[in-house]
Amino acid sequence: MSHADLARHVRRGLASWQLERALALLLEHLDAGIEVTALARACALSRSDFTRKFKVSIGATPQAWLRRQRVEKAKRLLAEARLPLAEIGLECGFCDQAHFCRIFTRLEGVTPLGWQRLAG
Repeated sequence: MSHADLARHVRRGLASWQLERALALLLEHLDAGIEVTALARACALSRSDFTRKFKVSIGATPQAWLRRQRVEKAKRLLAEARLPLAEIGLECGFCDQAHFCRIFTRLEGVTPLGWQRLAG
């Protein structure tokens, strides 16, 4: 990528302060979620502009990034093997165990218990 292409790409994405703010807010609200409108407001952008710039900066939508972070947290909890699946799902912001298992399996290619066995 040429210097001019890189400069255009950076301008199309979020400013560094906006990206830091958005990621911090997403992580603060990992368990309950946060509306994209609130993220956009915190970054002084419209909802559509924020969503587009976030995707340019991160390579995923805010919701997809949040789901990935929830699954990463779930993997850490599964590795500790102290909580039942339903509690891990709730702790990570999923509405129930079925939703947790569905999203985890879609992103990891294996069920949470299967991942736990492989990681153990």
